[in-house]
Amino acid sequence: MAKINKVILFNPRSAIAKYRIPNSILNIAASIEGKYEWAIVDGNCEADPMEKIESYLRTGEYGYLGFTVMPGPQLKQAIEIAKAIKIKYPYTTMIWGGYFPSNQPKVVLDSKYVDFIINGPGDNAFPLLIDALEESKPYEFIKNLIYKADGKITKTIKEDLLDQDSLPPLPYDKLNNFYPIPKFLGKTYLGEHTLAYHSSIGCPFTCSFCAVVPIYEARWKAKSAQTVYKDVKYIKDKWGADAIEFHDNNFFVSEKRAVDFSKLIKPENMTWWGMARIDTMDKFKDSSLEIIRESGCKCIFFGAESGNNEILEQMDKGGTQTGEQIIRFAERMKKFDIIPEYSFVLGTPAATPEKVQKQIDFEINFIKQVKAVNPKTEIVIYTYTPVPTEGSELYKQVLESGFAYPQILEDWISPAWESFDLRKNPLTPWIKPEMIDKIRNFETVLNGVYPTVTDIRMNDLKRRSIKLISSLRYKTNLYKYPYEIKLLQRFWKYRQPEIQGF
Repeated sequence: MAKINKVILFNPRSAIAKYRIPNSILNIAASIEGKYEWAIVDGNCEADPMEKIESYLRTGEYGYLGFTVMPGPQLKQAIEIAKAIKIKYPYTTMIWGGYFPSNQPKVVLDSKYVDFIINGPGDNAFPLLIDALEESKPYEFIKNLIYKADGKITKTIKEDLLDQDSLPPLPYDKLNNFYPIPKFLGKTYLGEHTLAYHSSIGCPFTCSFCAVVPIYEARWKAKSAQTVYKDVKYIKDKWGADAIEFHDNNFFVSEKRAVDFSKLIKPENMTWWGMARIDTMDKFKDSSLEIIRESGCKCIFFGAESGNNEILEQMDKGGTQTGEQIIRFAERMKKFDIIPEYSFVLGTPAATPEKVQKQIDFEINFIKQVKAVNPKTEIVIYTYTPVPTEGSELYKQVLESGFAYPQILEDWISPAWESFDLRKNPLTPWIKPEMIDKIRNFETVLNGVYPTVTDIRMNDLKRRSIKLISSLRYKTNLYKYPYEIKLLQRFWKYRQPEIQGF
């Protein structure tokens, strides 16, 4: 009888008509390459991913399913398909990885259709778990696992982050046999054929609102500039990539690595984007920023979060970031022609509703100050949504306020909690509906006056028209009922980077 030890790796749908190389599951594929046969199913590329998965399961050769699950749209498809598979093919072993199961392990394992969670990187944990299950050996000493034993949640110890250059190369050529690589190289603001790439894992900071912190615990490891360049050039030369989105949590931790990569990539004439911290990059020399821009870096995402120093401390932002620095750095970036993309988090907990409203009003005025010194600054607005960062003062405040997560996995895909995952409707007791309305209405007016440069469908005529309609509201602080702006945005299918990316 043939062994049932082949592996299906599933990337649930994360966006509408936006395909990106599924790096997380490709990493897992690399970890078992040559040892266990595997197949990839990408929910972004399949009209019916369940049928595709079943086509493999019906062969009787596939016994393991690995899902990568981020909060939001991915979670919806992951829950629906995982549940259906476990009912129809109960012999399969379901393994979930990604931010959602790592941060919400109890509700995931209580569902009874997920058997194991990979808690962080799975480069060692995933193949070791398959080995243990295949050989009927214990798995409690495998690091980075969460599972149920005797009805109780068991978390194994965390593994040290691995040297990223020592990991096996991602099997791009084999992925190309399942889905043509050019399908994943989409047209964006950056280029016609944009590559998504992870050059590092983790982040050395402990912001208490960030989902990365409980998983990586202030640790960061990166591939060398040479390795990153080698991978990018391979995909450029073989499949025509002309731009790069670095999906690292923090690409610019090391000034030297960023500069070394910039020097290597410059002759390739590619444009690129990554994420950084303001207080880290503010220490970069002007000469370094010039090299980074000349290499093709067009835009950098920064977590500004708040212009209020007390709130930055409440968020445990760490480092040295201040409101004054946020404004000064936005102005500094003008001379390098790099667009700073600033995210702000509005609606953090406070003692009274009046204080919450006062904080929101402060942030709105602060954002307008940032725009005044550098109008090209992209602004991304989120409402604060709690992350289970154990031990953080902010999470303690959240629990004391009466906030609670869903106790049943399926409840996470209700419309209200889907909005929670997108940081649009936080369902938190301290923020009132009228506060949400003010944030959203201000965002509508702001996006009318300053339409995002990343929406490639917005031509000059559309931009001038919507700016003309929105400017009076912006200047006079009249944000209520901006129906005329919303109508145009809906008609033109305005793209919001915080929901849809580029």
